[in-house]
Amino acid sequence: MEILIMPRPQGESHKSNRIGWLRAAVLGANDGTISIASLVVGVAASGAPQNSILLTGVAGLVAGAMSMAAGEYVSVQSQADTEGADIKREKSELQTQPESELAELTSIYVSRGLDQPLARLVAEKLTSRDALLAHARDELGITETLRARPVQAALASAISFAVGAIVPIVALLLAPTAWVTEVLSATALVTLAILGATAAYAGGAPIVKGAIRVAFWGALAMGLTAGVGKLFGTVV
Repeated sequence: MEILIMPRPQGESHKSNRIGWLRAAVLGANDGTISIASLVVGVAASGAPQNSILLTGVAGLVAGAMSMAAGEYVSVQSQADTEGADIKREKSELQTQPESELAELTSIYVSRGLDQPLARLVAEKLTSRDALLAHARDELGITETLRARPVQAALASAISFAVGAIVPIVALLLAPTAWVTEVLSATALVTLAILGATAAYAGGAPIVKGAIRVAFWGALAMGLTAGVGKLFGTVV
């Protein structure tokens, strides 16, 4: 797929350029903390010995990181393949139907509020500079900032999942045997609140709301798994 580079005014910065890596990193870290903390809390609530709980956590970390990487890669690669096919088709149409494509670009600008003569002039100017770039951006919605990056997304997901998953495992190693569930739960909730607040800050959203939202779902997940562990007394 051809890389389309969008020029940006000097000195101007937007948070949208963080969307790709931020989404994958936050999702991975949250999932790592919630999944492993919930898994370990559920096993601990069943009465399993600490070495079995630790083994469960480590196995969950490895399996979860690989699953996140594979899932993210396949998902984003599918998006990249679609973008590549659209770009290839657009490039072919620009070579075989230049007038039709110019009219299509003009109609796009008219639909956005420009009058016909000005829309035609803008379309001609952009086409003369880089027709494929103009169509990719304004017709297909593909830009350098938002384009699919499967390898980057997979690595970010796997690494961030592992980082998030290490937190409950370290808490397990340091916690007194009689307080494993309580220490794990508290550590995980604090970590999730920090992750939620950090993601909100990086994305320009309300920090407190982001922290509470992530912590709430983490607490719900750990509560449910702890309940299952106690109810069935299953040793994994």
